[in-house]
Amino acid sequence: MKRRVVITGMGAMSPVGLNVAECWSNTVAGRSGIGPITLLDPAPYTTRIAGEVHGYEAEKFLDRKLAARSDRYTQFAIVAANEAFASAGLGGGAIDPNRLGVIIGTGIGGLGTLETEHSKALEKGVDRISPFFCPMMIGNMASGRVAIELNAKGINYATVTACATSGHAVAAAMDAIRLGRADAILAGGAEAPITMMGLGGFCSLKALSTRNDDPLTASRPFDRDRDGFVMSEGASVVVLEDYDFAMKRGAPILAEMLGAGMTCDAFHITAPAEGGEGSARAMILAMEDAGLTPSDVDYINAHGTSTELNDAGETMAIKTALGEDHARRVMISSTKSVTGHMLGAAGAIELIFCVLAMRDGVVPPTATLVNPDPACDLDYVPGEARQARVDHALSNSFGFGGHNVTLAVGRI
Repeated sequence: MKRRVVITGMGAMSPVGLNVAECWSNTVAGRSGIGPITLLDPAPYTTRIAGEVHGYEAEKFLDRKLAARSDRYTQFAIVAANEAFASAGLGGGAIDPNRLGVIIGTGIGGLGTLETEHSKALEKGVDRISPFFCPMMIGNMASGRVAIELNAKGINYATVTACATSGHAVAAAMDAIRLGRADAILAGGAEAPITMMGLGGFCSLKALSTRNDDPLTASRPFDRDRDGFVMSEGASVVVLEDYDFAMKRGAPILAEMLGAGMTCDAFHITAPAEGGEGSARAMILAMEDAGLTPSDVDYINAHGTSTELNDAGETMAIKTALGEDHARRVMISSTKSVTGHMLGAAGAIELIFCVLAMRDGVVPPTATLVNPDPACDLDYVPGEARQARVDHALSNSFGFGGHNVTLAVGRI
């Protein structure tokens, strides 16, 4: 029999808040965190807006030396993990360090560090490259640094599946606990892509919104007037625990992780499979793993990127996975309408929003949806949050390369 897995802690930093409470209140209120780029001079770029983590100063959250030797994405991960760890009450010897794991991934990793040190090498010579360059840049360092800070000596690695990264991290953590490899695991993702190459690359791909004069409504999932996604930064981490272990120590149990579905489109490096075929299979597998039927699903936090192919494909996928009738009854929203797209950190924060929707009885809106795309004809909770009981929810994350992951979570 599979061990039951529960969520006992959550942490987040995003364009809509420096902690979970801020992120949730702003998301429910439909307050966007998207604005003009300040992290670099945006003038040369077609897109000059992004979702930055507002008010973040590393020294306010981290030891100065730790901050100086950590890329921005790793800094975000440490802060979010500290919040999740504290909220789960895992300090003070509550867990054997050997039974505490960390799985925190990133889609891009230390891109800012790479750019800084590359420029230094060109201008001053390769002998001036920092000795911390490699450990700051690599994609597993968020997971490694968090483990050092929290003395987590159990399972530890990083997932890297573009925008599905933190969804896969949570799924991997759930499976590891089910198998008895750990009693608790911090799982999630972190990203700091608003750099010269990050912004320039996505601009060249023509994937980003250029609604520079109207940043608050630039991310428009499922809207006919959308013109691309908005790139964002941040981190999100959840604490997953074995149910019996959590009960024994009196942990604050927030929800139950019921299942996950993971597939690959095997179709195209950026475009989803036709008809959302791979995405539909992920949702079906997640429901099967969770022991749910389509009619059990009350809410879906959609991947909802504000791009034509994704939004239409995900709509078709939901109809396939849930059946046409229930697909039209289920509540769906894209919280990327206010957070923008946090890339590898998106999946875990959207899972957090599912948990909070269950806790508070409120479904966050697709805040910027005004004129629905005719191809997107389901209930996307447009404009304003909705009071509703949520017992079971799905969270979708789909990444470049055809990676699909759906997480199923339930009330406990």
